[in-house]
Amino acid sequence: MRIEYLAEKENLDLVWRPFLLGPIFNKQGWNDSPFNIYPAKGKYMWNDLQRVCDDLDIPFKRPDIFPQNGLIAARIATRFSEAPWGSSFIRSVYSANFEHNQDISSLDVISHCLNFTGEDVDSILNEANSPPSKELL
Repeated sequence: MRIEYLAEKENLDLVWRPFLLGPIFNKQGWNDSPFNIYPAKGKYMWNDLQRVCDDLDIPFKRPDIFPQNGLIAARIATRFSEAPWGSSFIRSVYSANFEHNQDISSLDVISHCLNFTGEDVDSILNEANSPPSKELL
């Protein structure tokens, strides 16, 4: 939520490179987040995340479902990473998930996260589901 500010402050270029955790988890032999598989680790992570967000005044609410399927959001973020609205979309998805406890696999939620772009939301969703966008992610 603050990476752009920090990069600008240090005069650094920021390049968004979204990725999916599911395949990484699968390579480790996990079918879930390690924060769910190892309850002590998960409890610490959630407490630490809440503390950090409180310290930085970043709104945070632990989602009822974690992790969520972020495939369509990741495709959009990857395909449109250089769009002027790309980083705002990423922050909007974060807020939907970790502030408002919304289902980020829902096209309605993702469409809402895209409404501010001024672009045609259906065109963005269609492009995100195209073979080139799938391959790019």
